[in-house]
Amino acid sequence: MGVVVATLVLQVALPDDMALHPQWLLPAVSALLVVALLLVNPGRMTEFSAVERVVSLLLVGAVTAVNAGSAITLVYSIATGTIGDRAGAVLVTGGIVYWTNIVAFSLWYWEFDRGGPGKRAAGRAPYPDLQFPQMADPNLAHQDWEPSYLDYLYFSFTNAAAFSPTDVMPLRIWAKMTMMLQAAISLVLAVMVVAWAINNLK
Repeated sequence: MGVVVATLVLQVALPDDMALHPQWLLPAVSALLVVALLLVNPGRMTEFSAVERVVSLLLVGAVTAVNAGSAITLVYSIATGTIGDRAGAVLVTGGIVYWTNIVAFSLWYWEFDRGGPGKRAAGRAPYPDLQFPQMADPNLAHQDWEPSYLDYLYFSFTNAAAFSPTDVMPLRIWAKMTMMLQAAISLVLAVMVVAWAINNLK
C-alpha cells in the first residue's frame, strides 16, 4: 500500500499540461479507495473478500487509466513537436509515467495471479499463472511459500526494463499478453523520451 500511495503522490509533480485535470482527482479518488480498503481489511489478507477485491480493482483501474492518459499526452506531444524545449520537465514526466506504469502493472499481476491475494491466501487456486523460482525448486524456499506484493513489483520492473521475462515465467495466456502489453508501453516511452531528450538537452 505504501508503494501505491507514494506513486500517487508523484502524480502531483507532473507538469500541468501533462496531468489529468483537475489534478487532484486521482489522489482524491485513490485516497478514498485506500481508506475503503483499510476499513474492509485493516490487517493482513487471509481470505477472499468480494468487496475488497472490487475496491482493489477500482483502485488499480483508476491508477492505470490516469497514467495511460498522461502517457498518451506525453508521447503525442513529443511526436507532434508541441512539447517545446523543456528537457527537464519531459524527463521528470517520463520518469513518473514510466514508474507509475510499473506499479500499475505490478498491481494487475498481484490481483490476477491465481485469482488474487485473497484466493491465494485461502488456497482456492492451486495452479499458478506466474511461476516464481521458489515454486520451481523446493530447495529455494518453504513448500508453503507465497509471493508478496514486492515480488510482483520486482517482476513488473524487470519486465519493463528488459522487455522480456527474467526469472519469473508467465504460464497463462493472460499473463503473457499483459507482459507483452507492458513491455510495448515501456519500450515506446523509453524510446520516445530518451530520443527526444538526447536532441534537446543543453
